[in-house]
Amino acid sequence: LAARTRALIICALIVAAGLALSPIASASTASAASSLPQPVQDALTAALMDEYHAEAFYSAVIDKFGATRPFSNIIRSEQMHASWVIDLMKTYGMDVPTNAALGSAEIAAAVPASFGDACAAGVEAEIANRDLYDGRLLPVVTGYPDITSVLIQLRDASQNMHLKAFQRCAV
Repeated sequence: LAARTRALIICALIVAAGLALSPIASASTASAASSLPQPVQDALTAALMDEYHAEAFYSAVIDKFGATRPFSNIIRSEQMHASWVIDLMKTYGMDVPTNAALGSAEIAAAVPASFGDACAAGVEAEIANRDLYDGRLLPVVTGYPDITSVLIQLRDASQNMHLKAFQRCAV
């Protein structure tokens, strides 16, 4: 866990440095927002909504089954991932929506009856997350290295860490 935490901190620092060095980061908020095409803004919003939904679902699983791994660890990652997307949205002068799914009855009702089934749902969610980034979001943001870097990190976390953790607990 300590090595993973250090790796996430290093990634966050790299992203922050990239944002600070970006020519757009020095632009005014109004000009940054007007220079970001709508499809790129939509991709950032979709990424944030995906992270929000994951946090809400994993929170509902924790409410039902207790603060058990891997949900208790991955929910913190989802919160950090959302904060990275929020930082980008703020950099580009976008409005940041709140997580309306968190604590919703609809999300709570979607939690399976068994912990193993919740893990299996986590597997499906992380595969869908990876596919969302690869198929829909990353192709839209290729002209924005700072955004691309963050979205690749989010995709990679789903593919390389979260998916594997859920696969282990779904067995």
